[in-house]
Amino acid sequence: MSVFRSFLIASTFLPALVLHEARADTPARQNTGKKQTSGAPVTGEAKVPAKPKTVVNTGLPEQITVSAARRPTPADEIGTSMTIITEEQIQTQQRRGLSDILARQVGMNVVQSGGPGATSSIFMRGGNANQVKVRLDGMDINDGSTPAGSFDPAQFTTDGMGRIEILRGPQSGLYGADAMAGVIDITTAQGQGRFKPFVRIEGGAYGTFNQAFGARGSAGRFHYNIDLSHYRMDGFNSIPAYAERAYGADWRQRHEGNRNDNRSANIRLGYDVTDNFDVGLTSRLVQSNYHSYSLYDLQSENEYGYSGLREQNNSNEAVVRGTAHLVSGGGFFEQVIGLGYMTNRNRWTETGTYYGSPANPDPDYYRSSRLKIDWHGTFNLRQYGSLLIGAEHFHDTFNTSHTPASEWDSGYNNSASMDTTAGYGQYQGNWNKILYGAANIRYDANSRYGNHVTWRVAPAIHVPGTGTIIKASAGSGFHGPSLYQLFASQVGAGYAEVGNPKLRAEKLIGYDAGVEQKLLNNHLNFGATWYDNRVQNLIQSSLAIDSGNYIYSYANVAKARMYGVEAFLNWKALESLAFNLNYTWTHTRDESTGGELQRRPQHKFNFNTTWTPVRNLTFSGNILYTSGWRDLPVIGYATCATCAKGHGYFTIDIAANYKINRYVTVFVRADNLLNRQYEPSLGYLQPGRGGYAGFTLSY
Repeated sequence: MSVFRSFLIASTFLPALVLHEARADTPARQNTGKKQTSGAPVTGEAKVPAKPKTVVNTGLPEQITVSAARRPTPADEIGTSMTIITEEQIQTQQRRGLSDILARQVGMNVVQSGGPGATSSIFMRGGNANQVKVRLDGMDINDGSTPAGSFDPAQFTTDGMGRIEILRGPQSGLYGADAMAGVIDITTAQGQGRFKPFVRIEGGAYGTFNQAFGARGSAGRFHYNIDLSHYRMDGFNSIPAYAERAYGADWRQRHEGNRNDNRSANIRLGYDVTDNFDVGLTSRLVQSNYHSYSLYDLQSENEYGYSGLREQNNSNEAVVRGTAHLVSGGGFFEQVIGLGYMTNRNRWTETGTYYGSPANPDPDYYRSSRLKIDWHGTFNLRQYGSLLIGAEHFHDTFNTSHTPASEWDSGYNNSASMDTTAGYGQYQGNWNKILYGAANIRYDANSRYGNHVTWRVAPAIHVPGTGTIIKASAGSGFHGPSLYQLFASQVGAGYAEVGNPKLRAEKLIGYDAGVEQKLLNNHLNFGATWYDNRVQNLIQSSLAIDSGNYIYSYANVAKARMYGVEAFLNWKALESLAFNLNYTWTHTRDESTGGELQRRPQHKFNFNTTWTPVRNLTFSGNILYTSGWRDLPVIGYATCATCAKGHGYFTIDIAANYKINRYVTVFVRADNLLNRQYEPSLGYLQPGRGGYAGFTLSY
């Protein structure tokens, strides 16, 4: 194993583990006591009611959440802090990647280790990236093939997404492990109405050439939505100029570009068998190839004798879920049973030579799978509220392998699996439409790291006649060690990485409280929330040196506290003009050392405006500001994960959409308009100013 390989592993795992059309529904059927089949979801979650038609001088739209209670509930009646992103917002802002959408939301920081398509991490309320649970159409999609088991949004495009719900704060009482910091719940848009095909072509800076096409609609009791896309970027160099100077980069190294090629398919099918029984199927397939030349490749070439290095990450992911949804007793009892499967196949290799020999002739493979069986039912107790009960079972597998490449590389092949069985319940009700609340409890039994009970309460008080809502929540959460952290075994000359089967689950207690205010006939909403989370048994990487050999592993060695403020303001100034802004203040501490946690900026501000000056023409503008943060040094050989400080930055993006007629829409976008040079993760530059344009043909 080369010195560079050892350094690369240390650099990878230390930072990762140091606290790490809007659719138009058809009119609803008359209330007959039977389930409304129009628009019934195939995910097994309850349907979000159709939005009312736009009328003159309307206020901000009422938000309906499904994820917070697993049934449609006005967001004002839930004490949970949340953000709901619609398909219309995604399309207006022209956000093609999930990372771009999430980076602009309150309480969140998205760190990308390279240009578009590079590995990304989601930090919510200062928690580690693997403490955020991500679901797609009811299927848990955190990636078990990664060392920490976190979700990587880098290769997830937004095509086909109907809505994204972000629940902040510990959600393990309803969603189990990995939901310590919060939940991101993504729902694919459902087809409705006539057959509507589309084709979209887009091109622009950094060799961008994107294509997407598909169709959605319904025929009788059958509804469908199919989206296919291909995204390509080529030629972006992610190495900052100061690093090129430090390592003496030549002309080729300064112009060596990254390339990302992504192909995705999103499918949602459903069939209403009867008025109170429907079945559905959703599927998402992603095949991506990300080729890069990084700072560490430059360092290896100019200091360790390597030449012609390029890294290649090839990923294949499939998520499939089927559901059956039944309403009985005239709406008294509603239940869903689901079966889901997810698999990831990742291949990493590096081309180039080391003193004339291949640098890494045999790839590293990382594979995982997840089988999920789940059921939940809701009793509608009418004026007495509702009662939710449910059960889930997961079977997870993991494998990583590497063929021996030389006398210095012994190779490895590690496999492991685990099972989790859980049951949960939640009561939701209100008193005189003044005091609303929900309380849940859950029991998880895991075959590797034991049994855990988690809970959550979330009241909301509506002060009559004032437009004031007081919200609060408290809950517990846990995150179990990944199979990699438990059982990894990679041994080479001078180095070893071994799992720790004695690792315990991380635990969290979190609280928040806030107030929201509605004014100007609901044209102006604003509010602020204080939160405080405390973590125990935090899993961190550990390093021991035995007879000159570096031995990397994992241990429960730290405690942490994360607290801060989240604030927002939404103002619909005119029917054609809206402003949205949010601010996040985050304070994090490793209570074992007293130091700041890595890659958690203290201040973050995002401002967005949408303006429709004339019919069919819409402008969108966005300003994002992020303050400085602590990070891993990229110049020199320091192993301290927070010895360096990243510089704050802000970016300005603008976009315009114009619908020429019912068949043709044209659009343009300018990202990073002021050409700011910034690194959300030290050593990984983000694209400068870039212009993009294209058209959509639809019928």
